[in-house]
Amino acid sequence: MTTLTKIKTAKFFSKENIAKAIFIALAAFSILAVFTIIGYLLYASIPAFRDIGFFKFIFGSEWSAKSETFGIWRMIVGTFFLTVCAVLLGGTLAVFTAMWLVFYCPKRLKKIYTQIVNLLAGIPSIVYGLFGYKFLMPLLVDIFHPNNAGFGLLACTLILSVMILPTITSITKNSLEAVPMHYYEGALALGCSKNQAVWKVLLPAAKSGIISAIILGIGRAIGETMAVQMIVGNGSGYPFGAFVPFTTLTSNIVQNWGYATPSEQSALIADGFVLLIFILILNLCLMAVKKDSKGGNKFFSRRLRESEQKDTLKSYRRTGSACDALWIVSWVISLLVAFVLAFIVIFVFVKGFPHLSIDFMFGESGNAHTTLAPAFVSTTMLIGLALLLALPLGVGAAIFLNEYAKKGSIFVKVIRLFVDTLAGIPSIIFGLFGMVFFVIGMNMGYSLWAGGITLALIILPTIIRSTEQSLSEVPDSMREASYALGAGKLRTIFVVVLPQAITGIITSIILSIGRIVNESAALIFTVGSASTFIPQGYGDSAASFAVLVWKFMSNGLQVNEAYATASILLIFVITLNLLVSLVEWLFNRRKKI
Repeated sequence: MTTLTKIKTAKFFSKENIAKAIFIALAAFSILAVFTIIGYLLYASIPAFRDIGFFKFIFGSEWSAKSETFGIWRMIVGTFFLTVCAVLLGGTLAVFTAMWLVFYCPKRLKKIYTQIVNLLAGIPSIVYGLFGYKFLMPLLVDIFHPNNAGFGLLACTLILSVMILPTITSITKNSLEAVPMHYYEGALALGCSKNQAVWKVLLPAAKSGIISAIILGIGRAIGETMAVQMIVGNGSGYPFGAFVPFTTLTSNIVQNWGYATPSEQSALIADGFVLLIFILILNLCLMAVKKDSKGGNKFFSRRLRESEQKDTLKSYRRTGSACDALWIVSWVISLLVAFVLAFIVIFVFVKGFPHLSIDFMFGESGNAHTTLAPAFVSTTMLIGLALLLALPLGVGAAIFLNEYAKKGSIFVKVIRLFVDTLAGIPSIIFGLFGMVFFVIGMNMGYSLWAGGITLALIILPTIIRSTEQSLSEVPDSMREASYALGAGKLRTIFVVVLPQAITGIITSIILSIGRIVNESAALIFTVGSASTFIPQGYGDSAASFAVLVWKFMSNGLQVNEAYATASILLIFVITLNLLVSLVEWLFNRRKKI
């Protein structure tokens, strides 16, 4: 081997190149994860499609384990109707809330109200289901006197609209804040009032962001599982009435999996695969909207050209009263949203606190007397395992995307597409994948191993996004100064860049812990809910807090224990939200210094 060859080989296997290759591999893991989930669920669905027939499975309306007849058409219709109703109501409320928060909210209340929206997003779906089942449905029965206990489209729409409201509100808020200020100033210069400028100019200018928010809200509504399963009724009819029990794609899986035969399990996995296809289609729609928005705001430009050809002042005067009415509506809706959050939290605390005790929280747990001690241990173990797996993967992927990747690279666009896809997959799909891949395929059984690995996949996009955002905010001058002092790229990343981005990493850890604590659907399928004992290792099964709420509610005999456990969950959520705010405050304070 010549000296030149040795030098080239040494350069090729240098620490810098090896580190870059590792970061590329970590970034590409999201692609592998998405393809594995899609491929394995498709593979597990093939027996159902083969035995039943693809079109018969899609368009059949009967689901019977006895006759082994499985069709999901009425589940598709139920999911569609519920999603449309929830998005119409929740999306409308969310847009008005975002408009008020950006343009009308007093500065002193803005941070507090933003925390209210974040808290609504952080409340576990199982808590929403508990609230809907024990308060909302009896209230609807008292008002409308239906023939059933209140199950059906109306109760599900009200609960689901509140659940998707924070997602749509947050993204719409960011889109409105991104509209250039000269749009507003130009509208005022043309004679518009503030309300006219806000509703006739700024709102249309943010339309692409609002559409993206609504698409994400649709994805959340389609994939919601536990809250819907508790109040939909799981009936055999179509949702053609406010109080007609029906079934969705997600509730069908949870309702039937526990006692399903092998053939029915295959059909339920196929049900989940169809749901996954719907989510992937929504992600493609979202990508198309984002791509279209990069071409500039053609809508606003067209409106501006049209306004030059007519009496703009006269036109705005004709619509001024309508804009003033919208301003009033935005105030009313914003107050309503704050009231709903306060009421849900207070309701759960009032019902749950009286039943909290030292024995219930930390006492010995068994089949005859279930306490929260196993949940404390199992949740801690799940958090540790999930972060141990996801944190290196997420931080490494973020380092590649921000420090090594070239702008406009096709590979980077593909990675971001798959990260967004992974983030949009419903937890019930992760649960099904964890069941067929880890629990059954890898013979892990119901265990904390299977649940922790599944949770790592769920929180991975959160860590990647938050860390990448934090890395992008580190000034380039700090990197250049490090290079000028003789440090290499790898040393600069670990010694200079990462310490400056530590707040974003801490924020991603806190958000990930919140997602783990709140998760229920995925854990029911991977960790199980039967065990009432403290786990001795990761090979054991143990119920988390959210799973315990579902377990207490499902047997119908431990409602007080369900409220008490939900109170603990809400305390976790509030604490984690305060920690995120504290980290952001410390970061902003350090930036000012």
